Amino acid sequence: MADQTPGRIFRQGLFTENPIVRHVLGICSTLAVTNLVVNTLVMNAGLLFTISMSSLTVSLLRTVTPVRIRMMVQTLIIASYVIVVDITLKAYLPEISDALGPYVGLIITNCIVMGRCEAFARNNPPWPSFLDGLATGLGFSMVLLAIAVVREILGFGTLLGARVMPEGFVPWTIMIMAPGAFFMLGLFVWFVRARFPDLFEGSGESRIAPKGSP
Repeated sequence: MADQTPGRIFRQGLFTENPIVRHVLGICSTLAVTNLVVNTLVMNAGLLFTISMSSLTVSLLRTVTPVRIRMMVQTLIIASYVIVVDITLKAYLPEISDALGPYVGLIITNCIVMGRCEAFARNNPPWPSFLDGLATGLGFSMVLLAIAVVREILGFGTLLGARVMPEGFVPWTIMIMAPGAFFMLGLFVWFVRARFPDLFEGSGESRIAPKGSP
């Protein structure tokens, strides 16, 4: 456990083990919500809250959760936090809630959230687990936000609703469609991995505790 320092956890969550750039996980959200930056920001906030609090809760309950039902317990914990996010959005941001549609609820099935609960939180103390969830969520959010900025500018000619492209600009319709998200995701992963290969050195190291941890 000595090597699970905050700096190491954040470096892995943001860069060396980034869930999208390194593992290409959670791309459903990439396709669904990154056509507008405001939708992406709200989805990122919901995911950050869910993954960090779920990791914290799973860690707190790790010594009393029977191994045979741990996946069901983790799913229940994640679903509880997603319900909080969904209700909050419907109460305070109903238009964005309608725009996001079912994708808020699909956070429950996001393999990134379940993966960090299973791989890290159930084997580590609460504080490192919370930081791991936060770092992973930030790494995920960073990529989604970068893609959303480009897609909104090219697809609508706006950024956060304000026009940034000159008069006469013809929006790229493909950028507001799912294929545009695929293209941007592929280009982003290629650029980062080709331009910054040093970030991924040693990325095969696992962020889990040694066997025998509670």
